[in-house]
Amino acid sequence: MRWTIFSIGMGIAGILFAFWTYLRVLSKEEGSDKMKDIASQIHLGAMVFLKREYQIIIVFMIIVFFILVKFINLWTGVTFLFGATCSMLAGLFGMQAATWANSRTCQAAIKGGISEALKIAFSGGSVMGITVASLGIVGIGIVFYFTKNPSIINGFAMGASSVALLPVSEEESIQKALMWAQI
Repeated sequence: MRWTIFSIGMGIAGILFAFWTYLRVLSKEEGSDKMKDIASQIHLGAMVFLKREYQIIIVFMIIVFFILVKFINLWTGVTFLFGATCSMLAGLFGMQAATWANSRTCQAAIKGGISEALKIAFSGGSVMGITVASLGIVGIGIVFYFTKNPSIINGFAMGASSVALLPVSEEESIQKALMWAQI
């Protein structure tokens, strides 16, 4: 039990580190107005993409939840939803960091060269990886803490990985992003 609490705490520490890294990226200079505008459009397109993808994934999650409850048990279905939700949150947080890092990376390259640009780009991209790992550790720890059943963790793992299985077509996402950008 002590190790379970420890692992949840380490996952939370990882989430806090990812958030600190995100804030550090945001503190960097954004660049010219044109760079800010392009970064804003990229961010908007990414958020439209995620919204559309998550709408489809939520339908999938509900269907799989009922299948798991019917054929396995309620806890597996619940942990599936929890795992998928953690994965979606990691995707959202990571996409926020990556898109806002774009203009800052460009500006760092202009002012400080490739070394400075690489630091910002790496930090912006690392937010997703750190968040995925940290939410995974927190999620598995919470599931084990409350169920004491290692086999229930399979539902969490299936939910966390299922989000990556369902991409929306690029063409549809681009069309939606352009539509929203014009509004």
